[in-house]
Amino acid sequence: MRPSHLFLAVLVAAVWGVNFTVIDIGLDHFPPLLFSALRFLVAALPAVFFVGRPRVAWKWIVSVGLALGVAKFGLLFIGMDAGMPAGLSSLVLQIQAVFTALFAAVALGERPTGVRLLGMLIALSGIGVAAVDEGASGPMGAFLIVIAAAACWGLSNVLTRKAAPPDALNWMVWVSTVPVLPLLLLSLLTEGPSADLAALRAFDWAGAGTLLYVAWGATVFGFGAWGWLLRRHPASTVAPFSLLVPVFGMSSAALFLGEAVSPLRWCAAVLLVGGVALTTLTPGRRTGGTGGGGSVRAGDTAEGGSGPRTASGRTLTDA
Repeated sequence: MRPSHLFLAVLVAAVWGVNFTVIDIGLDHFPPLLFSALRFLVAALPAVFFVGRPRVAWKWIVSVGLALGVAKFGLLFIGMDAGMPAGLSSLVLQIQAVFTALFAAVALGERPTGVRLLGMLIALSGIGVAAVDEGASGPMGAFLIVIAAAACWGLSNVLTRKAAPPDALNWMVWVSTVPVLPLLLLSLLTEGPSADLAALRAFDWAGAGTLLYVAWGATVFGFGAWGWLLRRHPASTVAPFSLLVPVFGMSSAALFLGEAVSPLRWCAAVLLVGGVALTTLTPGRRTGGTGGGGSVRAGDTAEGGSGPRTASGRTLTDA
């Protein structure tokens, strides 16, 4: 990998990691579901007019839009709004790799290898350590909501693998069109029209900045750059950079939000990142007969999205 490509891979991981801190700041300006809806609205428009027509069936766009956009990001934003720290969220969300492997075993017929099973156990032990740490200092309910978000992310990864979109950016932009209306409706029903209107009336430069970052920075730039790298390098070369996301997430939260990183949290980080590495960098074995093609790998790990494959079979990632 050229130095410029190496720099770009690290930059994307940094953008995705810092995104958790930006989300935390944005939640001071918007209710969580409204913020998530606006994120996808800004990511989809005006990009949808420039990426061309969808290149996969609408059933896959809608199903991933609901699983990823409505469920995963809705739950993530709710969990963080309920008190889940930004840095810890960036770490805990990576347990999606375990959910992805489990769902792939059922839907894609992948039989986990011994190394992958060991990675799952190590990652789960990291989640256990993180739960002990958070249970002593923060709301356990918010922690569990982010775990649920990770499960929804794993489901969206497998659905994306079944869809096999040939163009990552085109795919993500069209997927971003799906969650907008459901999230807006849920926001009106649960957060209330008065809260939404108050947030929109108080819209300022800080709120606009967080919205642009999560939509154009983390989603459009991050996804486009990651896909560009994967068209030029093997997935096994690019995907490990996604393991830097929680490093940047925890560091930026400590720097900008003053979040303390306890020894238990560092221990959880080592276990979780190490377990995720074993889980995602090790291919699963096909059992046959279930359809859907090869294994879901580390390209499915990042801040906030799924791992479509290019026509050559390389896995892509979204933030």
